[in-house]
Amino acid sequence: MTALLLAICAGLANVAGALVVVRRQGLRMVEHFIAFGAGFMISAVVLSMLPEAFEVAGAAPWVLAGFLAVHISQHVLTPHFHFGEETHRISASAGVSALVGLSLHTFFDGVAIASGFLVSPRLGILLFLAVLLHKVPEGVTMASVMLAGGQGRRKALLAATALGGATVLGVLLTESVAPLAARGLALSAGVTLYVAASNLVPEFQAKRGWKTAGAFLGGVVLFVLARMVLAPLAGLVQ
Repeated sequence: MTALLLAICAGLANVAGALVVVRRQGLRMVEHFIAFGAGFMISAVVLSMLPEAFEVAGAAPWVLAGFLAVHISQHVLTPHFHFGEETHRISASAGVSALVGLSLHTFFDGVAIASGFLVSPRLGILLFLAVLLHKVPEGVTMASVMLAGGQGRRKALLAATALGGATVLGVLLTESVAPLAARGLALSAGVTLYVAASNLVPEFQAKRGWKTAGAFLGGVVLFVLARMVLAPLAGLVQ
């Protein structure tokens, strides 16, 4: 139940990101959200997800499978995609393909949260935070792609809501499908690594100055601090 409630909260952040685009308020902060979320997510993968996933024999191929699945979905199913606001005119079909590609990724956001709680409440909360921090930019991306494809605000908001729904579905299936529960953490580690390193980092790495670099390092620091604060929950299994 905890994982499901947190997945719903994460899904609402997708809608919040879409509202940023629709209302044209707060877009300048999205860039820093991307950098901050990337730092937190990479730290989560390296320091928590991979060590826990490798406790189960044969996890490595599943990590690679998760990584490759998102790569294929974003570069084959989604020919026009990048995180952040889409400012160029694109075809309506590009919005649909972006929704399909992002839905796979957001589904595994839910898998990550549920798989984390299967290990311990601490890991579940940490992975929820990792998911939450990139949900707003994700909603911005989805809504702006829909608008750039000539779709209205209503469809932009519905598309972002669908992404949130995919996250909730990821939790529900992980809790009910045994193979996904067994390999979900490894799969979602590969997905999270791809999203952080291949989607988020390229969006800001060419920018010079201390702001984005500071936001990225701030994400790393926050993860380490959150991990320390939640340490008493490490040995508990839900």
